[in-house]
Amino acid sequence: MPPSIRRLSAAALLACALAAPAAAAEPFTAEQKSALEALVRDYILRHPEVILESVAGMEARQKAGKDAAAAAALVEHRQALERSAADPVLGNPDGDVTIVEFFDYQCGYCKTMTGPLMELVRDDGRIRLVLKEFPILGPESALAARASLAAGRQGKYEPFHMALMGLRGRLNEGAIWQAAAETGLDLDRLRKDMAAPEVAAVIEANYRLAQALGIEGTPAFAIGNALVPGAAPREHLAGLVQKVRDGGG
Repeated sequence: MPPSIRRLSAAALLACALAAPAAAAEPFTAEQKSALEALVRDYILRHPEVILESVAGMEARQKAGKDAAAAAALVEHRQALERSAADPVLGNPDGDVTIVEFFDYQCGYCKTMTGPLMELVRDDGRIRLVLKEFPILGPESALAARASLAAGRQGKYEPFHMALMGLRGRLNEGAIWQAAAETGLDLDRLRKDMAAPEVAAVIEANYRLAQALGIEGTPAFAIGNALVPGAAPREHLAGLVQKVRDGGG
């Protein structure tokens, strides 16, 4: 009998032995329990790979469950994800596929993704890019998010967004205001709009949506039925876009 079959048979017998108390009229005696524990220990010592196989199987089941839950959440919250009138939209507003990005202006990975992401949107020509302000890295992040949404009220969301994403080093209030001035924003109006309840409401809605989707970090992308946590190669995002177009995503 091949070794793999012997291991399977031994594991099956062991499982039956472990299940026996539930079906037996009487529990194991102390001697029987001791013998069974010795059998289990001996089997594990001779076949430690079964522990790794068990852990791998458990992790696979957990991942499958998490993926299924995320896919269901994406379907449930599709309207809020892709069609909220309060969210900035770049790329083609009438595009056939929507990419949603949750991001933070202090997130280095978000900054790294900005170039490849915008190139994909530009080169494709049919992508709607919905940007979800998700400031989770401190008060400067929250200030930048409010400023960006307020800049949208002056029709300058995209240039200001790109200016902030292009900043290097630690984000601070001075850098935010300098970027606003260089973008040509009316700073007095910007300050007023940043305090508007509607601006705060957009960010709060993004927090709730992220929680519903299990998003805990940035960047995070939603494309069709796929949720992509963390930075991803442009080719991977492009593949997910094509999957949606093919009707499988």
